[in-house]
Formats: sequence, C-alpha cells, structure tokens
Amino acid sequence: MFPDLARDDVFRLETARLWLRWPRASDAPAIHRFCSLWEVARYTARMPHPYPAGSAERFIYAAREANASGRDLTLVMTPSKGKRDVIGSISLESRGADRLTLGFALTPEAWGKGLATEAAHAMVKSGFGLTPAVETLANVRIENVASCRVLEKCGFTVMSSGLLGAPARGGLVECHTFRLTRQAWADAGVARRQTLAHQARSQTDGRL
Repeated sequence: MFPDLARDDVFRLETARLWLRWPRASDAPAIHRFCSLWEVARYTARMPHPYPAGSAERFIYAAREANASGRDLTLVMTPSKGKRDVIGSISLESRGADRLTLGFALTPEAWGKGLATEAAHAMVKSGFGLTPAVETLANVRIENVASCRVLEKCGFTVMSSGLLGAPARGGLVECHTFRLTRQAWADAGVARRQTLAHQARSQTDGRL
C-alpha cells in the first residue's frame, strides 16, 4: 500500500518536537525499556508482559520487513533536540486495499505533553497523503482516556464499542473503535486553513 518513498529506511517525518523514523537495531535497549513497563503494556493488545528478552529485536526486524514491503509503516519517535533515544512507536497497518489502522505507544515519562497527538497527526496526514486509504481506524481500551483524547484531537470519532481480541491480555477486552475518513480529514484541513487565514487578516487589520 505504501509507495517507494516510505519503503526506504531514510524516510522520516518531522514534527515540531519529534522525528519519526524507521527503527534500527541500536534502538533495541530503549524500546525494551518502555515496552517492559506495565503502564505501557496494559493498554495494548499484542505487547506481552513481562516483555521477553529479544522481543525488541524481533519488533524491529518485523517493522523493517513490513516497511520495506510497503505493507505497513511503523516508525519510532525520538526527540528532535537533545537526547535522541527512542521514546515511543507509532504505526499504520494496512487493512485491505483502502483502510489503515493506527496504533501508538509512548514511554510514561513523555505522557501529558502532547507528543502522542503530534505524532498521530503527522502519521495520519502521511497515511492519507501516501496511500489511497479511504479511512483510518484505531482501537482503544475504553479506560485508556488519554489515548481516546489523542484520537479525538486528531479528528477521529467513535464508530462502535465492544469486545475485541487482545491476545497479550488473555482474551477479549472492551474497546472503542475510532474512525477518521479521508473526507473528514480533508474538510478539517480546509477549516484549519480558513481559521489561519482569518487570524492573519485580523492581525493585519489590527496593525492598520
């Protein structure tokens, strides 16, 4: 689904505070550190706890293979300034020919700073820009209020709620399924540009 641009391991997205790039073998210790935390694993469907030795390396290999094939796009988050250890991961996985599923995880030290929203916004923009996907979905545990809020700020709305499989959590868990269509994303972009244009005119008028 993803084009050649994203299949090259030099591919990178930049936000105000983050670089989102392909994972590397040298990232394994940092990935293992935050994936080993129950606070991170508890809300995921596939992250085992305790996190077995070698899991970070397997994650990196699988992500790079899926990225290279163009099937999915999994990137790690690093600060764009200062120490650039990996602080999280974010992915868009193909669901058929025209749908993507967004997922993300962030180390607790980086919670509450808007970084997940920043990364999610950049990934959704790239997903719609690089692929023919008509919608992006995301499944979130009902009690994971912070992740629900991230999706809402990116324009997602709840499509349904119910039990979904979470192998690493031992069975079914109650989740919200969020949805963002290409059309809704485009409409929101138009609204943002109109707001910025209005603000710019107001500032100009105020200086006259």
